[in-house]
Amino acid sequence: MSTRTDAPTRREQILREAARLFAERGFHGVGVDEIGAAVGISGPGLYRHFAGKDAMLAELLVGISGRLYDGGRKRVTEAAGDPERLLGALIDGHIDFALDDRALITLHDRELDRLRDSDRKLVRQLQRQYVELWVGVVRELYPPVPEAEVRGAVHAVFGLLNSTPHLGTYGTGLPGRAATEALLRRLAHGAFASLDAH
Repeated sequence: MSTRTDAPTRREQILREAARLFAERGFHGVGVDEIGAAVGISGPGLYRHFAGKDAMLAELLVGISGRLYDGGRKRVTEAAGDPERLLGALIDGHIDFALDDRALITLHDRELDRLRDSDRKLVRQLQRQYVELWVGVVRELYPPVPEAEVRGAVHAVFGLLNSTPHLGTYGTGLPGRAATEALLRRLAHGAFASLDAH
């Protein structure tokens, strides 16, 4: 997620440009020379940082799954047992991801199957653990709601928040980052609040 304030390393620059290019043109539609040109180095120079495009894709998809899960665990600790605070923090963290890392959402949707089995399994494991953080707090807030319905609601909210790549650019499809963030927050909280009608 884009929460760093210091300058990105060369490796991070490469990954950011690879994600953008892969999302725009597909994994097989982009060569290492193009990725290198986007960060001002030769294509072969990329091999000082990565074994190849497959390694970049794996680091992008495993990396974002790990960062979401680690961020979620950190929010659990910071919420100190306050489920309303925790749900708000999880929603806000995921909104940051959905707005700042839109290319990774597209990449995940289109290219996950290109990963080696071991990397794909790791992505799925991290995603399951991340989902369980959300399911746990939503069940705590809405105890009468059956677990299957809570799980469905969590996945539906992920679908809502992860729709950002389809919303256009700021000023056209999107009203601006702050307004889009506020809208997504209202929609996510509203979706979970609807469980109260159970």
